[in-house]
Parts: sequence; structure tokens; C-alpha cells
Amino acid sequence: MEPVLSVKNLSVQFPTRRGTLTAVDNISFDIAPGEVLGVVGESGAGKSMTGSAIIGLIEPPGRISSGEILLKGERIDNLSTDNLRRYRGKRIGMVFQDPLTSLNPLYTIAEQLVETIRTHMPLSQADARKRAIKLLDDVGIPAADRRIDDYPHQFSGGMRQRVVIALALCADPDLVIADEPTTALDVSVQAQIIDVMKNMCAEYGAAIMLITHDMGVIAETADRVAVMYAGRIAEIGPVRDVILDAKHPYTAGLMGSIPTLATNSDRLTQIPGSMPRLSAIPQGCAFNPRCPHVFDRCRVERPDPIASGTRRVACWLHAPEEQAA
Repeated sequence: MEPVLSVKNLSVQFPTRRGTLTAVDNISFDIAPGEVLGVVGESGAGKSMTGSAIIGLIEPPGRISSGEILLKGERIDNLSTDNLRRYRGKRIGMVFQDPLTSLNPLYTIAEQLVETIRTHMPLSQADARKRAIKLLDDVGIPAADRRIDDYPHQFSGGMRQRVVIALALCADPDLVIADEPTTALDVSVQAQIIDVMKNMCAEYGAAIMLITHDMGVIAETADRVAVMYAGRIAEIGPVRDVILDAKHPYTAGLMGSIPTLATNSDRLTQIPGSMPRLSAIPQGCAFNPRCPHVFDRCRVERPDPIASGTRRVACWLHAPEEQAA
């Protein structure tokens, strides 16, 4: 089955006076039709920058320095600005962390949804409004036929996020990129938004790239997870396998830092140190100064993702020659 999204050896760089900073460093992954890929990591790991690169929203002087991005086999990273704008909304939907950044406070929900629908679909004003009402009803907006004429400030945070999900799905996109869609919401609303996203994308057949720092959201929502560290993918594989048996030391540290009801411990596992700045990425594996299993090779050579069972892990511990030794 052809992937909806295929990212191959993607790198994003920012030239500065002190040199070139690499925010995303040679990463590769696929997302299959109907699949939810979670992308998780600390702030500054490169999660949101990867999403911005895919949708073509990197702020200058940042640029894609190498690699390819393919949407259903068609390369999109080298499209002109006008052509890429046609993809946004139609082929790729975006759900941002703060719904107020996606909704214009001066226009009603109806005006914003109908305009987006008519831009990308050959529908009349009346048919576009009917589709907009159905979308609002599908994402759980009560009395959608009346609320559609309200302004964004008349909705709560959770309801605004539902509207943004409807906006992202209004033209039947192939891919939805959700960047921290539940961070600004309380826990009960988070669960509702997760259910809405899963149900809507199952109904409309879209694949999801879910960017978050919350492993609870990943465990509840995603089929596979990519763990990012310092601009690279440390580990990628099925969610259950990664959570229950993390192979990369960084992933193991993340899992150990999450409190559970099953254990009664006074202290959580702590990863010493902090993620390096982009201007000071260490030689070899970027995680080596913090890694409890570091050895000489880690300080010299940077590992590429190595196949290990159902996963790919960027760690020399899983190199065949090291395991044989």
C-alpha cells in the first residue's frame, strides 16, 4: 500500500552569523492511509519544525536543505508557493495548538468554513454551508445549524478546537498534521478532542501526524510513534512495543519519567542533563553526554536508524556487530 506521506532524508537548516544550525537532521518516515503517527520529544527536538517543513511553513531564513517530501507519491517540497498553497487545506489539513491562531476573530465560523470549502471544492454557497453544518455536527458542536453563525470568541477553548478540526477536514484532505492539539485544554476536554480526531479521520480516511510532548496522548491515539531528540529520530515503531519495551536509552528515560498507578515510588526516573542547543550538538550520538550506556563508539560515530524487530533505533547498542560482541 502506497504511503500517504513519505519523508526521505529530510534536513532543515537555519543560517546564522555564527554558522548554520540544523533543526531537523536527516530524518525519514512514512505514514500509511488511515494511520496515526505520533511524533514525541522534548521542546526543541524538531517535532513542530518537521510538521512546518511538510506543509511548507518554515519561516525564512530557514529552508529545507536536503531530502524529499512525497504526498501519495508526488513530491511537494519543491513546489512553488502558489502550488503549495493549493495543497494546504485541500490535500493537507493543519490543526494548531492554539485555535485562536487558526480562526479569524472578525469573521463568523460560517464565513471561514464556507470560504475554505468553496476554495477547494466545486460547491455552491448553499451546499458549502450544508457541508459546514454537517462537519460541525460531526465534531460534536451542539446545535450546529445555529452556532455556525457565531464568532470564535463565543466558543469555549475545547469547542474552538473542534471547529479547527472541522476546518482541517472540510476539503477531505489526505493528511492532517496536528501540532499539540490538546495542550491548552483541560484533561477531560483533551480526551474528547482525541476521540473526535480519531473518529473523524477514520470516517474521512485521512492519515494523521500527531505532534505532542504528551506520551499519554500518544498511547491513547497513535498507531506508531517516532521519538525525536536533537533534530533526529531516536526510535520509531508501534506504540505498544515502544511503550512496553523501549530500546533507545532516551526513550527508556522518557517512559521511566511517567508516573503510573501500578508502581509506588517516591521518585521518578530522571534523565541527567538537558538536550543540547542546536549550536552545540556533540560529536557522535547527540544523546551520549546523558546516556547511561555510553561507550567509545557513541562519542565518535553518529548512528543511523538500525532495524531492531518491529522498530528502527538510532543507537549503537543495537548494531549487529555490537550485539555479537
